[in-house]
Amino acid sequence: MKFGAHLPLIDFDGKGFSLSLLREYTQTAAALGFHALSINDHLVFSRPWLDGPTALAATIPWSGEMQLFTTVAIPVVRGPVGLAKTVAALDQLSNGRMNVGVGPGSSVKDYDAVGISFEERWKRLDEAIPATRSLWQRGGTPLRGRFYSTENMVLEPYPVRPSGPPIWIGSWGSEVGLRRTARLGDGWLASAYNTTPEQFHTGLTRLQEYLVHFNRSANSFPNAIATMFCYITEDRSEAERILNEMLRKAINRPADELRQRLLIGPAEECARKLSAYEKAGAQMVFVWPITDETRQLEHFQQSVASAI
Repeated sequence: MKFGAHLPLIDFDGKGFSLSLLREYTQTAAALGFHALSINDHLVFSRPWLDGPTALAATIPWSGEMQLFTTVAIPVVRGPVGLAKTVAALDQLSNGRMNVGVGPGSSVKDYDAVGISFEERWKRLDEAIPATRSLWQRGGTPLRGRFYSTENMVLEPYPVRPSGPPIWIGSWGSEVGLRRTARLGDGWLASAYNTTPEQFHTGLTRLQEYLVHFNRSANSFPNAIATMFCYITEDRSEAERILNEMLRKAINRPADELRQRLLIGPAEECARKLSAYEKAGAQMVFVWPITDETRQLEHFQQSVASAI
């Protein structure tokens, strides 16, 4: 199992943001051998949220050879042209290391902020994915859709790879979401706080069936689990404080559900959770420290990842 690190985009503890923290965090992730660095996407959130693509661009000089991911970006909110332009720049500046996870997002507020109907998110996403691909390909077939058109549009500079970065699709595991992933995606991104090892394994099995249906290789199709919030500590009272006072309030999920699914608490318990995901077929997990971010990366690698 490989591990990625989410950049600390949410101000859980009220300490704010700084370029020095992003630099230290990225350098630490690279030095510890993390496979990838990622950002998520919201315009409006319950806590201050640093713009993801801007943060990722800032960290490229310190990211070493790590793969860069969006897990996920929201092309319907950003607009496929805007997202394609931003990702192409990131891919150029990172010498072809970008991977793009996309999804419709789950926040009505993001859609309200840009004046797009939340009810249209799935139909728009189905067009936004091929629209984005066509904009990355020199001489590619233009998309003429209900919501988007790329006719007569040349969006230079193009990404480093002629076909553009791989597009992974975020899905919590619904039948329609897995079919969309098999039909349009280059990889599957599950959500840590919306699944369990058992649910992930069931979803992966269904995804592989859909891939066969669409005449695609089930064996070579990659997957990962994103937004695995973590705080490794042997102090259970501290774990409960972090869970209830920071995380639960920010993402508005039941504490029992978060406690069961995420990496908050003793290292041995967290390692068991990750081992269960590995047995379920998960290939990569993106961890997201809630606070004390750089030290938590070190703690995770030394006491959790090493035990798997």
